[in-house]
Amino acid sequence: MHILIADDDSHIRELLTLMLKREGYIVFGAADGGEASTILERETIHLAVVDVMMPVKNGWELCEEIREYYDIPVILLTAKGDVKDKEIGFLSGTDDYMVKPFEPKELLFRIKALLRRYQMVSSDVIRLGKVVIDRSSYEVKAGDETIILPLKEFELLSQLASFPGKIYTREQLLQLIWGADFQGDSRTIDVHIKRLRERFSQRSEDFIITTIRSVGYKLEVVGL
Repeated sequence: MHILIADDDSHIRELLTLMLKREGYIVFGAADGGEASTILERETIHLAVVDVMMPVKNGWELCEEIREYYDIPVILLTAKGDVKDKEIGFLSGTDDYMVKPFEPKELLFRIKALLRRYQMVSSDVIRLGKVVIDRSSYEVKAGDETIILPLKEFELLSQLASFPGKIYTREQLLQLIWGADFQGDSRTIDVHIKRLRERFSQRSEDFIITTIRSVGYKLEVVGL
């Protein structure tokens, strides 16, 4: 699990990084909202802990950006504890809210609870009707049939399936699957989507991959 800590207080970043690494998380630290935005674009982040009062881009603005472009939980950290400030935080899209000074262990409990709620802890197995994607074995089972996909097709399908209904741009998928250094263009995504559709053409009662014109793609679980 990858966790982003966005806080201009280096002591808080160091404390939370140490605590979360002990728990097995991979931690990315950002000293301001602009740096946090860059990390979100470059890395696959599963949860963000965001301070409200940051330079470049404040926590409320960053939270709104996360809610618009990413489907991950957010915890806001702030010295502001009155009801009005909390209201602004929740209107910005935060999932949880902690007032400084806070107990690090309580933050850890809340992080684990939010990850469970977002079903990230058990995301090695993804079910799309009768199609089951096993990320640990890189296998896809469709009924009694086991399908072994080329690695990039598997990763692309897994990414789309992890967040059914979420719209991904071609550029986002290129960065997530091929990485920021990839020299190809967005047609690579189109080719791989075409292959996936052909492979699973008989499974349209389980899921479909929909083209969002001029934007990208999303996966929809049929019946949900």
